[in-house]
Amino acid sequence: MWASFGWGTLAASTLVIGAVLAIAFRISLRTIGLIMGFGAGVLISAVAFDLVQEAADSASGNWPLVVGMFAGCAVFAGGDWLIDRSGGGNRKDPSGAQKDGSALAIVLGSVLDGIPESMVIGLTIFEGGKVGAAYLVAVFISNLPESISSTSGLITGGWKKARILWMWIGITLISGLASLAGYSLFQHASPNTVAFILTFAAGAILTMLADTMMPEGYEHGGKWVGVVTTLGFVIAFVIHTLD
Repeated sequence: MWASFGWGTLAASTLVIGAVLAIAFRISLRTIGLIMGFGAGVLISAVAFDLVQEAADSASGNWPLVVGMFAGCAVFAGGDWLIDRSGGGNRKDPSGAQKDGSALAIVLGSVLDGIPESMVIGLTIFEGGKVGAAYLVAVFISNLPESISSTSGLITGGWKKARILWMWIGITLISGLASLAGYSLFQHASPNTVAFILTFAAGAILTMLADTMMPEGYEHGGKWVGVVTTLGFVIAFVIHTLD
């Protein structure tokens, strides 16, 4: 059981690594945009092959997939709307727009971004007896650009570096607990329920990508974002096929 906490924490540890990199080095906005595009491609691949495809293989029909996707989209969009209104809408902006936002809303927004993908890690450990390497790597990689971008913006916005680092450490531990919850809560779930949870996470992640990560990536990375997004997708797909 506690292995699920460890794997979830490991997957989220790149949030702290990305923060350290952004604190130690000055990274240009263009580079951050390109890194975000790469991470988006990785997550799109994970959604397609490690979430939706796995759900389709385990469900007895299409309705758990459709309902799960729209439920995840609705919950994330609603939560994101509330966080935006509270001052956390620019949490991934690398240019410092966070200076006008609420610290609590920024933290809650970052937690909202990571909870769905972390719960799936615990669920896949219970279902298969081991963590899915492809999905774990996808989450591990995609967390890095999110953290770099947000940390760069928070530094520009005037946040103290120690405060930023402790925020990411806390979110990493929360992600580990979310993975533990995914393992514990669905031990007796039916295949259709598992499919619903997987596609719920897929819908939430897709909504997050379209709402925050991809627009920020294109704004700062320019036309080359399309190329690195495709590269991220292909690399994640290759990892999936090897797994």
